[in-house]
Amino acid sequence: MGDPIYLDYNGTTPVDPEVLDAMLPFLRGEFGNPSSATPLGARAKAAIERARGEVAALIGADSFEVVFTSGGTEASNQAIFGFAGCAPSSRRKIVSSTVEHPATEMPLRRLAEQTFSVVRAPVARNGIVDVVEAAAEIDASTELVTIIHAQNETGVLQPVAELSAAAARAGAPIHVDASQSLGKVHVDVRAWGIDALTIAGHKLYAPKGIGALFVRRGHELPSPLAGAGQEYGRRPGTENVAYIAGLGRACGIAARRLREDARTIGGLRDALWKGLSSGIAGLVRVGDGAASLPNTLNVLLPGVAGHEALAATPRIAAATGSACHAGATMPSAIILAHGFAPHVAAGAIRLTLGRGTTSADIEGATAALVATWERLRH
Repeated sequence: MGDPIYLDYNGTTPVDPEVLDAMLPFLRGEFGNPSSATPLGARAKAAIERARGEVAALIGADSFEVVFTSGGTEASNQAIFGFAGCAPSSRRKIVSSTVEHPATEMPLRRLAEQTFSVVRAPVARNGIVDVVEAAAEIDASTELVTIIHAQNETGVLQPVAELSAAAARAGAPIHVDASQSLGKVHVDVRAWGIDALTIAGHKLYAPKGIGALFVRRGHELPSPLAGAGQEYGRRPGTENVAYIAGLGRACGIAARRLREDARTIGGLRDALWKGLSSGIAGLVRVGDGAASLPNTLNVLLPGVAGHEALAATPRIAAATGSACHAGATMPSAIILAHGFAPHVAAGAIRLTLGRGTTSADIEGATAALVATWERLRH
């Protein structure tokens, strides 16, 4: 038996060959320190600034507003703790949602143990945050609104522009976690009024261990580290030039392929849903009817636990919940937040497609999952 059909692109993506080509020179002869005055250093520095421009172009930002980080978790932590650290005594509320990634949820829990009040707006059965309820909580005491753009388990897209407008009316900044959405759907920080945005490289065909944080010009967030003046003093430490170059190239590729990928991968995702729903009676699609990522399909198998189904289907590599806390046998907290009963939520399987997914993969995955469900439900 060969490799399983890979349907966990929301967990991580392979490094694009073009991205690897952009990285390799800086792992070989172009090894200069970008802070040095040598010719090697100057070329490394130029590569970083070129990548900064590619990242900025993909999200509609200015280059100077992009700070490179070790990944999405660091970026979200820097934004959340940074804005909280600047909060006056009159603004001690943070508004978020019940479907956040742990990189947001865990900092919020820590702040709630201090002097902050954290309000989590609920989501409807389709996974969309209740904008009216959230906006009602965003007031003069709010220091920060932080919201995930595309939920990593369900793919549901949140109304960040509307929430941004509510935050602006209250004079509060908004941070958006775009780790899962960037490269899959259009993102525009300027048009949407976003103040900070999280980017994770390994979700868009760059390596693990590299990410970025957009911080709108005019916001001065404290550096999470003490050191030298790299990243214009916003994130000290000698830059990971090769990985930064890779992230920049990945963003350039995403900008070029965005519409094509969405159309092709979305068509395959729809074919997968059609096949599974035809073969599995009572199959539920999480986020049904909501705007969502074109590559993501989260389904609830009736009468069968998702982790049992995947264990019994070695032909498929997929997930039952967030890849950052996979392996848990309890129902996903994200699916429960949609209002599904625990025994229904236990059937969740997240199937996520990518550039390497083929029609043959969809046919094979459909047949394998249907056969597993039929075998396990008896």
